[in-house]
Amino acid sequence: MKIETIKNLGELKKAGYQSKSIKDELRDNLIQKIKNGDTAFEGVHGYENTVIPELERAILSRHNINLLGLRGQAKTRLARLMLNLLDEYIPVVEGSEINDDPLNPISRFARELITEKGDDTPISWLHRSERFAEKLATPDVTVADLIGDVDPIKAANLKLSYADDRVIHYGMIPRANRCIFVINELPDLQARIQVALFNILQEGDIQIRGFILRLPLDVQFIFTANPEDYTNRGSIVTPLKDRIGSQILTHYPTDIETARLITEQEAKLVVSQKETVIIPDLARDLLEQIVFEARDSEYIDEKSGVSARLSITALENLLSTAERRALRAGDDKTMVRLSDFVGIIPSITGKVELVYEGEQEGAAMVAFNLIGEAVKSLFSEFFPKIEKLKKEDEETPYDDIISWFFNQQDGFEILDGLRDKEYKALLDSVSPIDDLLAEYQPKLSKEDSYFVKEFVLWALVEFKQLSKYRFTEGIQFKDPYGSYISGI
Repeated sequence: MKIETIKNLGELKKAGYQSKSIKDELRDNLIQKIKNGDTAFEGVHGYENTVIPELERAILSRHNINLLGLRGQAKTRLARLMLNLLDEYIPVVEGSEINDDPLNPISRFARELITEKGDDTPISWLHRSERFAEKLATPDVTVADLIGDVDPIKAANLKLSYADDRVIHYGMIPRANRCIFVINELPDLQARIQVALFNILQEGDIQIRGFILRLPLDVQFIFTANPEDYTNRGSIVTPLKDRIGSQILTHYPTDIETARLITEQEAKLVVSQKETVIIPDLARDLLEQIVFEARDSEYIDEKSGVSARLSITALENLLSTAERRALRAGDDKTMVRLSDFVGIIPSITGKVELVYEGEQEGAAMVAFNLIGEAVKSLFSEFFPKIEKLKKEDEETPYDDIISWFFNQQDGFEILDGLRDKEYKALLDSVSPIDDLLAEYQPKLSKEDSYFVKEFVLWALVEFKQLSKYRFTEGIQFKDPYGSYISGI
């Protein structure tokens, strides 16, 4: 018979059920997963050799854990994935506010009920999905919210004195007994509230008003925090930090491949979008490179971090930009263009914290410059490097392209609303680019070649070989001297 069909304490004892603490549950199930070669933290990428081994060591050590890192580093996701390491069901005394273990009751309610009914004490089963509680630390959080308080209404209804511990209304932490309890952004919690956690972490007793209760709560605490040198709102008080067994530093992806994996996994794309819009590999790499550039930018506060959510929302906006263009033009299918990256600027401006120089430059201009820097960084992976200075009469692979633009008196415009056929014909007219691609990217597919052609033009702008001007309806490319003369 399934263990969760057991309905009372007597049946539970006959079944030979053995109680264990939540930390032992996590430890035992993790050991089993490691032995079986299973992944304990599915869907978390880039932490295989850094964060996850440290987290597994902390679980094996039965520690409370503090995940310390900048925003968008999967701290809360790691905490939620720990649910998979819990037993599927655990028994609780039916009606208990704090999930009392029938074989080891700690509340007055459960002890009195077992004394009264013995083996007939009714039990219910708690699924692991219900054993997770989370609280965002905001300045208005009180001790009553977390620990509990005296409930005057309960006292009046039950006609009890305030000296009777049955008048207590338990807070979130006692109610999360035998559960994983997460406090997000711990430094934001007022120091006096952090102090209230001391005894729970160390001795297992709680203090509510005049009551000192020996409630050996069984809770797996996980805290998340930004590095203290960034947050000016507060810090983790030293005695509390001392009681947290393991502090684990999280980090951003270190390579484009991992970043792409995360973005593609997390982006919420509509099926019709994916069918309509084709994204070249270079476009996906460029999107991630923009985030890498943002993390290194002198205009962006590195202490605040640049979340992985930037690339996720940017990918969604990129597809929407291409989709909108295709809908307006009446095209059934389209491919992302580099000029479509202008559509991701709203995804960047809302997710970066600018320093003073960045504020002076303007958020939109900083975002636009990040796209250019990303183009510049990736260009040398596909084509010969463009030197800042070259000897007189020295030839480069780009001379023919630059000469072609020198002969275009009216410039070369790529309008945002061009149909695919017109866009391709326009880029095909710059014949020297075909020669460049034939020599350095001979295996490039015909479809991908159009994105790469525009990529070459943007790169020549970034290396000061051409000039680029953004106007309301599109982008104009010119040779730098013609632009200078015309005042662009």
